[in-house]
Amino acid sequence: MDNQPLAEQMRPKRLSEIVGQQQVLGPNTALRTSIEQDNLSSLILWGPPGSGKTTLARVIANEVVADFVELSAVQAGKKDVIEVVKHAQTNQRLGQKTILFIDEIHRFNKAQQDAFLPYVEDGTIILIGATTENPSFEVITPLLSRSRVVVLEPLSTDSVSKIIKTTLKKLKQANRFTPKAIELLAHNSGGDARVALGNVELLLKATSKTEKITPKVITTTLDKKLPVYDKAGEGHYNLISAFIKSMRGSDPSSTFYYLARMLEAGEDPKFIARRMVIFVSEDVGIAASQALNVAVSTFQAVEQIGMPECRYNLFHCALVLAKCKKSRQVTDAMSRGYQLVNSHPDLPVPLHLRNAPTELMRQLDYGKDYEWKADFKHDRGFLPDEINDIDLFSDA
Repeated sequence: MDNQPLAEQMRPKRLSEIVGQQQVLGPNTALRTSIEQDNLSSLILWGPPGSGKTTLARVIANEVVADFVELSAVQAGKKDVIEVVKHAQTNQRLGQKTILFIDEIHRFNKAQQDAFLPYVEDGTIILIGATTENPSFEVITPLLSRSRVVVLEPLSTDSVSKIIKTTLKKLKQANRFTPKAIELLAHNSGGDARVALGNVELLLKATSKTEKITPKVITTTLDKKLPVYDKAGEGHYNLISAFIKSMRGSDPSSTFYYLARMLEAGEDPKFIARRMVIFVSEDVGIAASQALNVAVSTFQAVEQIGMPECRYNLFHCALVLAKCKKSRQVTDAMSRGYQLVNSHPDLPVPLHLRNAPTELMRQLDYGKDYEWKADFKHDRGFLPDEINDIDLFSDA
């Protein structure tokens, strides 16, 4: 249909037409084998936008000749699922398989996911759920245990380029795009085929039929695409994790890359500054104690200055933390301290360490032989007798 978006028009119909995702669809992979042998179990397709989750679900239904029912968790509810189950039960009596595809399955709550669990178990429906979120946190455990999780990766630049070239060939527009233009479109797609084809469609509509489409035409026609980033989703945690690990690994280049990505995508600079304050004591510690002053000062600067100028403060601090020496002595000893408390939570404070403000307390040996001197070490030590031989720093 001409009124369909170009990405929808170009959606593959068969396995042989799918570009990319060879790690799950290549020859002899478990998923491909199960499709070819028509021995399909329920699936959870986990991957970023535009990685082909919906396409793969539809292709699977075509390949195994199943009735394909599609629901969006954003709009559908428990009632819709029950209607699909009734339809699937009718199909089952006629010997017809039913695939229920639920887009954004992570948006279904526990009760809604529970609703179709019995019908997944008895084979009434083959469930294919699609999600951009980690299914470990978003899909109920009983459903996960009855499904195979398939991880789809962002499409490579080469794969997106191939999709663009195939599309332009079918549209008889291949000669209008220079190789550099196709390369730029693929690079700026973020691994999302829909984004790439959406940009191709926009360029075809916004330019004359005789105009050659070059990188210059693309940059003047298309708005800047911000990095894909969901501040409430997994991408948020993945990037801050990579940022922290880069500083821990003393790699300034990767530290700056991930910091720039977060800021460019709109991350709260105070969140980043807080994480650096925590990082100093956790990973730098006494190897460079003065770095804590830098991190705290950076947090205060970020609060007082704000974006965009506070970027200088953040990058300054990140470079200091990435390049300075590291020590986990504080972190490791702190962990041992908590373990010691958990195993001995109620040991009484030794009498010689207790204050003795009254005569009765002194008679009971409160504060016995303790002297108010700098660096005074009591013969009996400072820990209760039961744990007096423990040194939290012996391996720190």
